[in-house]
Amino acid sequence: MKILEGPGFKIVRQRGGRVSLRHIDGRSTTVPNHSGERLDRSLLNKILKKDIKISREKFQGLL
Repeated sequence: MKILEGPGFKIVRQRGGRVSLRHIDGRSTTVPNHSGERLDRSLLNKILKKDIKISREKFQGLL
């Protein structure tokens, strides 16, 4: 979650195992947050491309 907070996203809600984030320009996404589990690659790609709208390379630069 901290990686997403860097590019302008803020946590707006956390319920159960999901975290909702919103960008200052209105973009939003919900990310599963289960302790000890990793995000599936296909879900991460969907979040990056459709919800967050940043390239994979730009995201890797944030790591």
